[in-house]
Amino acid sequence: MTRPIGVLVVDDQALLRASFTVLIESEPDLVVVGEAGDGVRAVELAHELRPDVVLMDVRMPRMDGIEATGLICGSARTREVKVLVLTMFDLDEHVFAALRAGASGFLLKDVPPAELLHGLRVVARGDGLLAPGVTRRLIEAFARPERHGAPAGERGTALLPGVTDREGEVLHLVARGFTNAAIAERLRLRLPTVKTHVGRLLDKLGARDRTQLVIAAYETGFVVPGDGRANPGGPFGEHTDRA
Repeated sequence: MTRPIGVLVVDDQALLRASFTVLIESEPDLVVVGEAGDGVRAVELAHELRPDVVLMDVRMPRMDGIEATGLICGSARTREVKVLVLTMFDLDEHVFAALRAGASGFLLKDVPPAELLHGLRVVARGDGLLAPGVTRRLIEAFARPERHGAPAGERGTALLPGVTDREGEVLHLVARGFTNAAIAERLRLRLPTVKTHVGRLLDKLGARDRTQLVIAAYETGFVVPGDGRANPGGPFGEHTDRA
């Protein structure tokens, strides 16, 4: 039997922590391994318990969720721990700061329960997740304006040392929101081959998951907004296959 996904619930409101815990514990494949009411305690428990996912609030006493996310994602001891940020405020500054700190996803607290549970599973398996409406603004913020007018040849894999041409093709499609299965079909590759390429990209770019791969693709200028026809789901949409 597959081990359940371990979740650390972090929120400064005890009632919300309890509500999230009850919801998560109602699912057979999810389990709450701990709770924290501030960022300092969240970092301590993340190192102690090594959860699969931290459900992280943003505004908290002692240490906010952004700083806590950076400490968790930046530590070698908790490198495999994923962070899903949950907040009341759909503010770009929170989204961008959380993702730069290493978060794998971002949802609003008013998200339906089923979507929150789905989000935990998506992030746990290494895919990225963002609240609807954030994707376009995210891409515009992370993209480097000086690269927007560069010819395709100047945006080749030279921008990403160590990345092969084929890996560059895969990265371009990942950044445009294609799943592994869709990439395999488009490039006429076997699915295991695509998964291997994605895994190598994660290693070479030091990315924790697909979200961080997309950020790297846009920040380096390797992919720019409007560079090819985007996948309707967006680069941070739902993914049904593992990297």
